[in-house]
Amino acid sequence: MGHHLARVAGALLLACLAVAGKASAESVLSTATMPEEVGLSADQLARIEAVTQKHIDSGVVPGAVMLVARRGKIAWYKSMGYRDRASKDAMRQDAIFRIYSMTKPIVSVAAMMLVEEGRLQVSDPVSKYLPDIAQMKVGVEKVEAGKPVLELTEPAREMTVQDLMRHTSGLIYGSRGTSLLNAAYVEAKIGSRDVSTEEFVAKLSKLPLRFSPGERWEYGVSTDVLGRVIEVISGKTLGEFLAERVFAPLGMVDTGFFVPSDKVTRAAQPWQVPGGPAMTPRFDVAQKPRFESGGGGLTSTMDDYLRFALMLADGGEFGGRRLLGGKTIEFMTADHVGARPGRPPGLGFGLGFEVRTSVGDAALPGSLGEYGWAGNAGTLFWIDPKEQLIAIYLVQVNDDVRIMLRNQFRTMVQAAIVN
Repeated sequence: MGHHLARVAGALLLACLAVAGKASAESVLSTATMPEEVGLSADQLARIEAVTQKHIDSGVVPGAVMLVARRGKIAWYKSMGYRDRASKDAMRQDAIFRIYSMTKPIVSVAAMMLVEEGRLQVSDPVSKYLPDIAQMKVGVEKVEAGKPVLELTEPAREMTVQDLMRHTSGLIYGSRGTSLLNAAYVEAKIGSRDVSTEEFVAKLSKLPLRFSPGERWEYGVSTDVLGRVIEVISGKTLGEFLAERVFAPLGMVDTGFFVPSDKVTRAAQPWQVPGGPAMTPRFDVAQKPRFESGGGGLTSTMDDYLRFALMLADGGEFGGRRLLGGKTIEFMTADHVGARPGRPPGLGFGLGFEVRTSVGDAALPGSLGEYGWAGNAGTLFWIDPKEQLIAIYLVQVNDDVRIMLRNQFRTMVQAAIVN
């Protein structure tokens, strides 16, 4: 992966395992005396703080926890606003956020552990582990007698594990459109927290695919299906497998599919902006779900997600413990979509991550080879191996502002790199 941010702090990380339970990112990395020590502009980072404060004052952002690390040190780390604005409880650095789709990279890492153990291949048909998936047809929307109908056809080839990980499976999110297929997903309550992952796959397999696997990129429930594949191979629930194989080795003590009762007072909550659009419904973090969503069900903290990001940045190793091989990380963070339609210019997709494929084509600044992903409530992380940088943005905001906020944060952080 070229330069790895965490290698600079390797010795420090070994010592940090002894304090894995401490709820502060300073337990993972030391802090630079000033941002300029690691080539970042304090003035530009202060601008991010000022912009965020304006968003808090206007009610768009209830509160935020933000971190930028570079060259093995934390350069800038801020918690601002409210953890729970309704109760006027201040934001805290150990606040627990619904990270939604930032779950996907974690589950993708778990799947690649099974690949390294020889128990799974990314080229395997999904039906090898989930036979019901083999019955899925492609639904082509046509108009007959003045009415839209779904015509079912055979897919050109089987869905593979690679298709799940790079979102070329033909599976979709029902809420992201108004077609007959989207409506069928909504009617079937695909993604409901009240069914098991096994029941989820059984319901899903009765619905059509949007397209033949491999034809294009479309975001959807693919990583939820991957979570079920992990369960079938490992014989454990997804939560158990993640806890044993990812969270425990990394010291991610506050990450899971629900927040235990003794930690609920740390949960970051969204906020209904007075006079603004209706608040996007968010799941109850205190309720243990039957459906452990590999695509969007985890809650986590800044400290925990930084540990995960450092493992990626260090080529699969954290604190002297190796979760994945360096070549596996390279493979995951390469572009797996290529010329297939569906992705924005300059931004491809690997196995669980968005991957930058060109510097100038995308509408956002960044480095060739940087990778990361975001979550539905506005959360974001990315790793830039070239600049030895990790940035993480944790908020709980409405759908109408989440993309603007993430892009603003990303652009302003890039502008802070001065040498």
